[in-house]
Formats: sequence, C-alpha cells, structure tokens
Amino acid sequence: MITITRKQIIVMALLVFVLAGYWSFNGTIRTSKSIYKTRTVERGDIVQTISANGTLTPVVMVNVGTQISGTVIRLYVDHNDQVQTNQILAELDPALLQAQFQQSKANFNNAQVVLRIAENKLKRQRALKRQGFISPEALEIVEQETEAARAQVSVSKAQMARDETNLNYSIIRSPISGVVIARDIDIGQTVAASFQTPTLFKIAKDLRQMQINISVAEADIGQLHIDQVVQFTVDAFQHRKFNGTVKQVRLNPTIQENVVTYNVVAMVDNEDGMLLPGMTANIHFVVTQRKEVFRVPNAALRYQPKGFDETEKINKPATQLNTSRIYRLKQEKIEVIPVTIGITDGNFTEITSGEVAEGDSIIINEIVDKKESESKFKLRVF
Repeated sequence: MITITRKQIIVMALLVFVLAGYWSFNGTIRTSKSIYKTRTVERGDIVQTISANGTLTPVVMVNVGTQISGTVIRLYVDHNDQVQTNQILAELDPALLQAQFQQSKANFNNAQVVLRIAENKLKRQRALKRQGFISPEALEIVEQETEAARAQVSVSKAQMARDETNLNYSIIRSPISGVVIARDIDIGQTVAASFQTPTLFKIAKDLRQMQINISVAEADIGQLHIDQVVQFTVDAFQHRKFNGTVKQVRLNPTIQENVVTYNVVAMVDNEDGMLLPGMTANIHFVVTQRKEVFRVPNAALRYQPKGFDETEKINKPATQLNTSRIYRLKQEKIEVIPVTIGITDGNFTEITSGEVAEGDSIIINEIVDKKESESKFKLRVF
C-alpha cells in the first residue's frame, strides 16, 4: 500500500499553485498583427503581347472541280496522297462525250467534202466565164456557195475541238503538285456541273509552309505591322510554342453585331509537319520586348496599405500617367517608393525609374492574422 506523507502533500499543493499563477499570467489575448507577403525586385525579360485566335490553313489550296457532268467510274487517289501536276485523279464516264465528239468529227469531214466540191465547181465556172459562156451573176453565186462551204468547215472544226475538249475534261487531273486534303466523291457518284462547279478534291500545294488567318479586334490592330513576330500554341501540342511572322494586315473589316475585326495573315514554317490544316491557334503578337530590366509583380502595383490617401490618385497630370508607387519592407518598416512604370506582360511590370534596387523586398499582399488567447480559462485558487 502506497502512503503519501504530509511533506509530499505540501509539495504538490505548491506545484498546483505555481501552475495556476502561470496560466493566470499568460492567459491574456494576443493582439492582431499584420503578415506581409513580399517579392524581391529582380531583373528579367518582359514581352508585351496581344492575344487572338486563328485557324491554320495551307498557303495555296486548290479546289479541283469539273466543267462537265457525268458519273465517276475510276478513282486514282485518296486522302493524304501526294500528287504531281497533271496527274490523273479520277475519270468520268466518257460514253456520251465520245459519241458527241464522233458526231462533230463526222460533220467536219462532211463539210470538207462539200468545200472540195464547191472549190472544183468554182474552178470550172471561172474557166467558163473566161470563155464567155456564163454571166458574172452565175459566177458570183458559185463563189458565194464556196465561201459558205469554207465557213461551214470552220464551224465544224470548232465544234469538233469543243467536243474533244469536253471529252478530255472527263479525265480529272491535278492542277498543282501537293497533297490531297479532301476527296468528296466516290465511284458511281454522279456529278452535275450545270449551275455550279462541284468540288471533287482539295489539294494543298505545300504543307511545309502554312498560314494563319487571324481575327484581330480594332483596338489592337494599330499595334500590328508587317514582319511582326507571332507566337502561338495549338491544342494538340499545348506545351510547345510555335513562331511565325505577320505577312499581311488586310484592310477589309468584318462587322458582326457592331464588333469590328480585321483579318491578319501570318506565315508559319512547318518543316516537321506537326501543324495540320484546320487547327485552332492561340496567338500572341509580340508588341514590345525588354531584356534584363527591373521588374515587379503586378500585385505590388495594386497593393495599398491601410490609411492610403485615395485623393493622391485624383487629378494627376498627363505627364504622370505612367507613374505609380510600390511599398518596400525594410527592417520591419514600410517605405513608399514612387516609380515610373513601362510595359507589362500581365504578370510583371517594368520599372523604368525609381529608388529601387535589385533584391529589395516589395510588398504584394497583406494578411491580418487574428489569434485568440491560447488559454480559454483561468484557474482560480481559493
């Protein structure tokens, strides 16, 4: 059996008294304090850009159609096939065209026979005229018949050439060397070219050179110029950046619901063939670049400590439109630093002048940390 002596009881009572007094002394509420988030002033590059969207297209793309109607009886190429100039792509049924050509050829041969007979008759009539056996009027009639026969030969020859051309049109050939982007016909399909030329194939000349058709808002068009650098990404390769240059800023505006945009064409190298026609490009036009300049986060320019006089921002002179202020934290004290700002890329802003140095701690945010007392109770000793 464990026995507790009187001395031990006294020691325990003193210990409880001391602990109660400590808790009573330290049970006060902590005051609120501010915690500042800072970033250091650093040197770096800033690229100011304009964002837009566009569509990748081949530089030269030809819609191959047909000038005659007919039924497709043969196909020689398919999607993605490489073709050369004058290569046969497809054939239409030539039966009716061949029949028409043979008829025109027969009419031409008949007209030649009629002309030959008329010319022989004219020779005899002229001989008779010289001998005085016929009148001048009779000779003129024969001459007229000969000229009419000669004209009929020319008409028949032109008709035969036309029908022969239509027969050749039944063979669809490639007008350029390139790659077949689309094939819109199948064997057995009938194509009609009565009112509008149907598109049979789409052929891109060279996919190693692509262009982007970009819609740019009128507010940004004044900052673009020929040979300006373009950076863009596509959804298929989101982690890769592609480069191009502005080739053309077209003058014709597009107006939809009172929104004015202009079409800008940019040239892109596609040597590796990764970019495909129809891809959507997320474009950034490089307007201005600065290298190795002082820069601060944009949050530092937006930060205002408590008690900041808002009237200081009102009625600034025009010469001070590019001025701002940042707040430096130095030895637990806040210092106001007037600065002149330059370009921004949306994340960082250039500091062109001001009493700032590389490595200065600039406040970007403030968090008020309110903590209640660590002890919710006090032990009272009676």
